[in-house]
Amino acid sequence: QVQLVESGGGSVQAGGSLRLSCAASSDIYSNYCMAWFRQAPGKEREGVAAIDSDGTTTYADSVKGRFTISKDNAGKALDLQMNSLKPEDTAMYYCAAEEITFCSAVAEDSDFGYWGQGTQVTVSS
Repeated sequence: QVQLVESGGGSVQAGGSLRLSCAASSDIYSNYCMAWFRQAPGKEREGVAAIDSDGTTTYADSVKGRFTISKDNAGKALDLQMNSLKPEDTAMYYCAAEEITFCSAVAEDSDFGYWGQGTQVTVSS
């Protein structure tokens, strides 16, 4: 049973930072693509950042230069460091994982079969 559990969300003022973490169960292997998605109220879920099995990272244009995705070598811990946060970053953030070839921040969310429960990030102006 694959399980992903996010933590680290919260409320912060614009310009501040937050670090999200995702703990993966033992069934997630280092060859999985792991990613962060987010969904704001009234909007579709969108990819934020992804990291593939060899550590290659991709980012949505809206977060490039501000967010950094990383994982441990075993693929059991995934982080998202978010700096210079903006009110438009407010959303529920989800960790996702799947054994897929096309591992990218622009991959479809339907490509991912394993999801966490989400953690809320709220950025006030």
